[in-house]
Amino acid sequence: MQNIDSITTSHLRNEAQFLVFHLEKDGDLFAINIFKVKEIIKYNDKITDMIQDSKGFMEGVVSVREFNIPVIDLRKWFYAKSNLNINLANYAVESDSYIVMVCDFSGILVGIRIYEADRILTKKWGEIVRNEDDGNPDSKTIGYTRFLDDRIVQIVDIEKMAVEAFPWIEEGKNQELEGLSKIDTHKHILIADDSKPVLNIMGKIMEKLGLKYFLFNNGQELLNFIYSNEAPNHIGAIITDLEMPVTSGFEVIKQIKSSKEYSHIPIIVNSSMSGKSNEEMAKSLNADGFISKSNPKDIELGLKKFL
Repeated sequence: MQNIDSITTSHLRNEAQFLVFHLEKDGDLFAINIFKVKEIIKYNDKITDMIQDSKGFMEGVVSVREFNIPVIDLRKWFYAKSNLNINLANYAVESDSYIVMVCDFSGILVGIRIYEADRILTKKWGEIVRNEDDGNPDSKTIGYTRFLDDRIVQIVDIEKMAVEAFPWIEEGKNQELEGLSKIDTHKHILIADDSKPVLNIMGKIMEKLGLKYFLFNNGQELLNFIYSNEAPNHIGAIITDLEMPVTSGFEVIKQIKSSKEYSHIPIIVNSSMSGKSNEEMAKSLNADGFISKSNPKDIELGLKKFL
């Protein structure tokens, strides 16, 4: 798609790059962070049906360079409602071409069917408007920004999609929770992530570890809390995502580690953007650890190391 180093560098400028796409001809604009996308393919071979697909938005399995990749029809997923039983086949992407975005979620390859890709859009994180937390369980986006012609671009909550499509991911994490042991400390853990499912599992992990913690929807909320409320010696560690609206995790690391008052605080990056370049960039900013997205045991070990 693009050189990963140039994309990572954009985060240092508090920018993000999004792949903008359509789910239907002349339809609304949607986007996901370009870091999630490994490639876009036009698939012409056989699609293997999914066995026991109770969700209705799973298309099947495609074979790409010896990898069997499950495919989600994103338009079907947008019409799926938690308490509504409808035939999602009526809402499938309609196109003569079978376009698939191959995405990586912490090492798990997932195909996402779309109508067509448009372009890569670069935006300051401050230009991303986060959705209000209205508690709607059927919300499919985390926020929006503006296209070149000022049209709205909706940013898909891709982590939520993965959790709903593959519940065994969260079930496995919930099972791992039982093996965690408490950490004896009076210090607070600050956690920033723009994904509700991630914040939910992180809260469960902190409860199991017996830690006092605070959750934030983005890096700016975390920074505001630190600078206005929290004494440096009260903070045991910061756990942050990298890609977040308003202020990215890269900016959080840069600000904290450049501050004489707060630079001693351990920062653990918790990200599904697990490319080697990302890890090296986070470490170059003096991040203290890098773990795969919300892995309970890795978080326990990381916190025990620093606490």
